[in-house]
Amino acid sequence: MAPPDPSVVRLEGPWHHFDVRANGLRFHAVEADPSVPADRPLALMLHGFGEFWWSWRHQLASLTAAGYRAVAVDLRGYGDTDKPPRGYDGWTLAGDTHGLIRSLGHSRATLIGHADGGLVCWATAALHPRVVAQIAVLASPHPRALRRAVLRDRRQRDAFLGGFLYKQLPRFGERQLTRNDGAYLVEYFRSRAGQRWQESRDFDAALTLNRQAVQIPGVAHCSLEYQRWAYRSQFRADGARFMDLMDKPVGVRVLALRGRNDTYITDPTVAASRAWAPRFDYWQIPGAGHFVHEEQPEQTTRLLLDWLRADDPLT
Repeated sequence: MAPPDPSVVRLEGPWHHFDVRANGLRFHAVEADPSVPADRPLALMLHGFGEFWWSWRHQLASLTAAGYRAVAVDLRGYGDTDKPPRGYDGWTLAGDTHGLIRSLGHSRATLIGHADGGLVCWATAALHPRVVAQIAVLASPHPRALRRAVLRDRRQRDAFLGGFLYKQLPRFGERQLTRNDGAYLVEYFRSRAGQRWQESRDFDAALTLNRQAVQIPGVAHCSLEYQRWAYRSQFRADGARFMDLMDKPVGVRVLALRGRNDTYITDPTVAASRAWAPRFDYWQIPGAGHFVHEEQPEQTTRLLLDWLRADDPLT
């Protein structure tokens, strides 16, 4: 059977698909309403590992209705976005986000990211502060907080490194992700998601679509390159330089959300991010695991909107 075409992620629904060029790549982007006025504030949403833009399906319309230009993208190497063999380091990924904001016609944006997408939010806020209005990160602690926890906290180290180290092996990780029609993602999602979501039709739909998307040629390799750089850079000069650049206060407001039942990213690790975010709001959402915006979409969206409105001079 032939592998799926990248166009399979251009799902039909109450949204508009389009392409945008940034940082030398073509990105696939989605928004709820293409007629939104250009002067609306941009909310740019970045997904996590093993997913694609569709993980933000519950938030796209709500943020648009609330007065934002809400745009979700397939990150570099995912979905129907270009899949170059390299460029998965913190600097380049932050440059992607900076370029996307500009190419979408905006000078600043609110960044909203889950897991790996959240790490891109932290990096962009540190490396390109002029284009970042504020960031909301879901299950995504500050990179230095995460590194410290992995080194010092056995619970976080065991949870984080358990499925992380094997992915460093060339080709082995790719085979693990794609064999048996992406069956690895069944274990991945079930081990991190809360029980309530696992028993829903929405969970089954998410698994089906993500298993299909990970088999798009190049996606397995590119998605693993994020984690390979994150690990290998800890032993190289470029990683030390990146962590040095991240070791400064983020000058914008930060909202951190975590599912209370998340066994992958612990509460103390997320809370420790406050050391690099003077304007830090942190909420845990009951009844959710690692995929909080999909497991408890109404609560997640409400907290996002309440937080956004708290800094809106018109409210």
